[in-house]
Amino acid sequence: MAATPNRRQILQGAASAALVSSVVSGMTSRAHAAEVEFDVVVIGSGAAGMTAALAAAKRGLRAVVIEKAPKFGGSTARSGAGIWIRNNEVLQKAGVPDTPEKAATYLDAVVGPIVPADRKAAYLHYGPEMISFILRNTPMRFRWMTGYSDYYPELPGGMPNGASIEPDQFNGKLLGKELANLNPPYLATPPGIVIFGGEYKWLNLAAVSAKGAAVAANCVARYLEAILKGETPLTMGQALAAGLRAGLLNANVPVWLNAPLIDLQQDGSGRVTGALVNKEGTPTLVKARLGVVMATGGFEHNLEMRLAYQQHPITADWTVGTKTNTGDGHLAGQRAGGAFDLMDDAWWGPIIPLPEGPYFLLAERTLPGSIMVNGQGKRFLNEASPYTDFVHTMYQQVTEGKDITTWMVVDQRFRNRYLFKETLPFLPLPKAWFDSGAVVKDLTLEGLATKMGVPPAALRNTVQRFNGFAEAGKDLDFHRGDSVYDHYYTDPAVRPSSSLAALRYAPFYAFKVKPGDLGTKGGLRTDARARVLRTDGSVIQGLYAAGNVSASVMGRTYPGAGSTIGPAMTFGYIAANDLADNQA
Repeated sequence: MAATPNRRQILQGAASAALVSSVVSGMTSRAHAAEVEFDVVVIGSGAAGMTAALAAAKRGLRAVVIEKAPKFGGSTARSGAGIWIRNNEVLQKAGVPDTPEKAATYLDAVVGPIVPADRKAAYLHYGPEMISFILRNTPMRFRWMTGYSDYYPELPGGMPNGASIEPDQFNGKLLGKELANLNPPYLATPPGIVIFGGEYKWLNLAAVSAKGAAVAANCVARYLEAILKGETPLTMGQALAAGLRAGLLNANVPVWLNAPLIDLQQDGSGRVTGALVNKEGTPTLVKARLGVVMATGGFEHNLEMRLAYQQHPITADWTVGTKTNTGDGHLAGQRAGGAFDLMDDAWWGPIIPLPEGPYFLLAERTLPGSIMVNGQGKRFLNEASPYTDFVHTMYQQVTEGKDITTWMVVDQRFRNRYLFKETLPFLPLPKAWFDSGAVVKDLTLEGLATKMGVPPAALRNTVQRFNGFAEAGKDLDFHRGDSVYDHYYTDPAVRPSSSLAALRYAPFYAFKVKPGDLGTKGGLRTDARARVLRTDGSVIQGLYAAGNVSASVMGRTYPGAGSTIGPAMTFGYIAANDLADNQA
């Protein structure tokens, strides 16, 4: 599972180490450099970092959270905030039928042997305990994402009706002035509503579904009720980050903003004893009596690292991860002796490169009346497959010697029925999308193909074949609609399969699709106690990692909604408790 560095990576690491050594030498030699000490130093203020700090504080330890950005919350605050942790008390109270044995069977079936068994077992064991801890130590509450199927529900132990939870509505005013420091969401909630992640599927269908219209009305009613109460209603990632921050405020845990990590401090034995940070322009040595928990997120916005470790084509522009995720923790951990795993992988998902930024495709590629084609004008996958699998398949095209070019093709009926990003049905798409080349449009499929740069006859034949499958309700080529998961974002009014509809009504549209991600998933190798390991398997004393700075316990897969945040919080919790249990 280890990533073997190539010559470029070795040279890059050496140059990075030399630069840091020079900076550290210059900063620490200044007489005015500050120095403070805590029991536990947490680097990063996403879900992993804030959970770790809160757990440490509740064990009686003095903890601090150090954040590079001017806002707290990281990619967590930008996310939908689904949390995939089987058998937690929220699910149990909702009557979700599950057992630890089923959960272990499913995780093994999805992830396989690429991740050590003890790490998977630790996640499954401590995840429910972590959720209970959060419920008792923050004002946050959770709700079951009813019906949001596991991503492979047909595998042994899979949950067709879902096992993911999300934050319930949270009053942002509980944060006081600190609310202004919350990292904004990836997509702002439409004005005048309060919506949960598990409801977005119905908002997409509000124009064509009675239930969709009812959900939209409920979202408006929730908003009005909250405003009348004088609240600032938050949901999804905003609620999760704010709820954790409220827990830290109540526990008197400081969060330093504008304090990027420069490097870790180690003693003569190699033990990590603190971190050097640039706190609002002041070089500050933050000593850690017990240890450092690295929770700095991924390296999705570090182009050099992406080019060095990941399959091409790749950029730092197709990700929706927070801008400050540039691999600082990865590189500092590597300089401290840590090994890397899974660096070629990410929490992949297809995106449309719109002028305002990448748009992550969830519902649109699954809704009936859309297909995906490659540069040859042919379908090459199940469009409704889990988003990580989707991009793995895109890159498989490159491995097979084909262009990674991908387009999503829809017709006017699709546009008339479904919300697209913020654009309501029937309304025209923004002109800037067409001007940028992210979208093309034509009255005929042949004309559309020419604008796409694909063979016109191939696109016509592809659409005709797919239309036949849609009429029959069975995709014989790629089995779209065979899995329960395929139907989550679909249109129940469409028959015989809610996942399939013919493309017949001009004009036709094609959206350029690129291999995007929610963040990278490779990083420092850790054990079941979240301790960072060297290449020989030995432990770097005093150094822990959780979240996307560490190699994911999910391996190369994505078992269900919240498979990023669930492990991040769990291993942050594990790290803090291990530090408390083993303090001198």
